[in-house]
Amino acid sequence: MNDAKIKRPSIGMAMIPIGLAVAIFIIGIGVLKYQAELMLIFAGALFALFATFYGRSWEEILVVMGDKIKKALPAILILFSIGMLIGTWMISGTIPFFVYYGLEIINPAHLYVMAFLVTAIVSTCVGTSWGSAGTIGVALMSIAQTMDLSMAVTAGAVVSGAYFGDKLSPLSDTTNMSSLAAGSNLYEHIRHMLYTSLPSSIVAVIVFFIMGLQIDSAADQLANVDEMLSGLGQLFNLNLVVLLPAVIVIAGSLMKKSPLIVLFVSALTAMVVALIFQHATVSNLITSAVEGFNVEMIASSVAGADASVIGQDMQDLLNRGGLYSMYGATFFVFCAFFFASALEVSQALNVVLEKVITYLRSVGSVVAASLITGFAVINCTSNALVTYFLIQDIYGDVYKKKKLHPVNLSRSMEDSVTVTEALMPWTVSGVFMATTLGVGNFEFLPWAIFNLGGIIFSVLYAFLAPLTGGFGIRKLKEEPESGQASSKTAI
Repeated sequence: MNDAKIKRPSIGMAMIPIGLAVAIFIIGIGVLKYQAELMLIFAGALFALFATFYGRSWEEILVVMGDKIKKALPAILILFSIGMLIGTWMISGTIPFFVYYGLEIINPAHLYVMAFLVTAIVSTCVGTSWGSAGTIGVALMSIAQTMDLSMAVTAGAVVSGAYFGDKLSPLSDTTNMSSLAAGSNLYEHIRHMLYTSLPSSIVAVIVFFIMGLQIDSAADQLANVDEMLSGLGQLFNLNLVVLLPAVIVIAGSLMKKSPLIVLFVSALTAMVVALIFQHATVSNLITSAVEGFNVEMIASSVAGADASVIGQDMQDLLNRGGLYSMYGATFFVFCAFFFASALEVSQALNVVLEKVITYLRSVGSVVAASLITGFAVINCTSNALVTYFLIQDIYGDVYKKKKLHPVNLSRSMEDSVTVTEALMPWTVSGVFMATTLGVGNFEFLPWAIFNLGGIIFSVLYAFLAPLTGGFGIRKLKEEPESGQASSKTAI
């Protein structure tokens, strides 16, 4: 290409496609609820046209996109492995085991605390805030209503616990996609999030414990939980051996083995466990790994049992997983990379950021700006995956210039995007939580302690870094670029 033909847009011209793209996301995704993938393609096409107007070429965009996909290939493969893992963990009884014993530890005298802890355990095991809130959360809300307890506090505890797992579980799509977008290792990303997640959890436990001090034990109010326990006990052989697939993932994580290999070995082990202890057929094992698990697979092998013994809500939680379940997320990655590539080549964002960055002089201002931006964008788009890639495009280089490791950015994404989406009544997750739990968003918002704690502790660490020696903030050392990481590079 003739470099003489390449022109640099002025800040005024650069704001035009950026403003139009923001309108596409706000109106298309936020208001009209159109599919985010198509809106990304529209916005990407807009920036592609803008880039060609200033002398760039379509081939240049494809080269940049191809480079992004190449770097993300290990992560994409891990996404498919996670889908297979969830399906096989379901049929082996691994996830049902955690659900069963998570429900068993509920103590009516400390319902608020237990609502947070049990939901956190289940969401960490299944990797979904919606699934845990829509099943365990519904049961907890029913118990609270029967006992005439605060529905707002209970809902806040459920939402807090649900997003604990959505933020920290290696099975969570948001955990994987935020680390992918920021270019950080999955396990390093999860460990770094503990700086904000642990204090947020401690504060949540203290608040919910104090709020529940006046609750009296009432075992007769646990009928809903007993029904779920009975159904799971009928369908699955829940012995300690079914924990073996989970032990493999934990051991592999601690030994820092390749996530792709660890997940595959765990899934294979789960299939063997299901074959021996759940009496699943080989056909059902393969179907669970590829298409996802269905309760009917287990019910058909248990004499006198059928799927209805656990209720439709619990079936909705268990009937999931499989390679096919990750097709949508993978296609979204391609759409996001097209948009990000066109945005990068157009240089529009660079021009605007050069002006904005001049005002971000400290680590605290950089982190705070990224947190505020993440919260604003998720409220506009109601799509965490869109927001992750936008935040990376806006702040990725800024974090590097401040010598901040990518895990700081991926943590900021989680603290400002993942855990706050459910708090607003106009987001998809917000509508789901309010409808499912029967409590308005602004009613449970003050009690979503864990969700609020992320932003608070992130800001504190950043602004207090000069006084604390950088506690909670990881600096970028002389090491290979994140895109050149080994197969351990995570999603």
